[in-house]
Amino acid sequence: MKKSYKFAIKTAVLYSLSQSVLILLLMVIMGQFHWLWVLMSAVFSFLLVFGLVQYRIEYFIYRQVKQIYDDLSLLESTSFVKDQITTDMTNLTQEIDNYARNKKLEIETLKVREAYRKEFIGNVSHELKTPLFTVQGYISTLLDGAKNDPDLLTKYLKSAEKGVDRLAFIVKDLDMITQLEAGVMTLDQTEFDVLEVVKNVFELCEMKAHRKNITLTFVQNYKSPILVRGDQQRLQQVVSNLIINSIKYGSQNGTTEVAVENLTTEKVIVRITDNGEGIDQKHIPRIFERFYRVDKSGSRKEGGSGLGLAIVKHILEAHDEKLFVESAVDTGSEFSFTLAKASAQPQ
Repeated sequence: MKKSYKFAIKTAVLYSLSQSVLILLLMVIMGQFHWLWVLMSAVFSFLLVFGLVQYRIEYFIYRQVKQIYDDLSLLESTSFVKDQITTDMTNLTQEIDNYARNKKLEIETLKVREAYRKEFIGNVSHELKTPLFTVQGYISTLLDGAKNDPDLLTKYLKSAEKGVDRLAFIVKDLDMITQLEAGVMTLDQTEFDVLEVVKNVFELCEMKAHRKNITLTFVQNYKSPILVRGDQQRLQQVVSNLIINSIKYGSQNGTTEVAVENLTTEKVIVRITDNGEGIDQKHIPRIFERFYRVDKSGSRKEGGSGLGLAIVKHILEAHDEKLFVESAVDTGSEFSFTLAKASAQPQ
């Protein structure tokens, strides 16, 4: 506003001086020269021009600023701008800067989400097309004449069945995650011994561990049950997925150790530790995403649906429990999670 005021004064002075000079020349030519008339003309011209210029400048600025406020008010009504916009020019500038920064952040977030969406679709496609093409290949071979050979017929049908089972496994896991995210899956909360759950998983994974000569063990001999509360079936799936992952990426002749420790008066923590290949720190923030794999090679030497850790995350979130991971490349990994102690659990 100070600049517009100075501009108005300069314009009025110049205009009044030019008017005074013009009137002075006219009076000299007409032979009726009088200093009073020249002075009055200069003062009148100055006041007139100053008033007109100042009014036009202020009107122009007001109109432009009002348009900006109207636009921002419209954005505010659609939840784009949250803070109330004042009539102060400094505040207006700050609001516009904040709005620009927020929009930039939103655009960057959308770009990240778009990249994630594309990667997710690519991963889903990869996981589904392998068993689909396998089944398709065996069926096509049978239709081309292999069905007439009893031995080939049985062999190819069994192979096709494995492909169908893998598809069903992936779809089942996806359905489970969807239900957990939507909150429509009901948890059957009971009290149970978490040590028995781990022992059951050890028995189920014994053959997988034997193939790599991996030892499954507790870190200590527990003399009494450790009672916790939750959905026993779902939490056994959590333990199973973590131990299976530990075996998959564990070292030949390695170990997978499980520890159950008191964390607080109301919580215990279950730790599953291995001395396997470990995980690079850059991957850890994303390992619980659906289909995300640390191994980006096309062969993906280890099987699985790519949904195990995502299921672990969602089951524990449904129980309002915490999940932690610590890992170092060529050293090993430790996955741990909390569980609520049973109400009858002695402290």
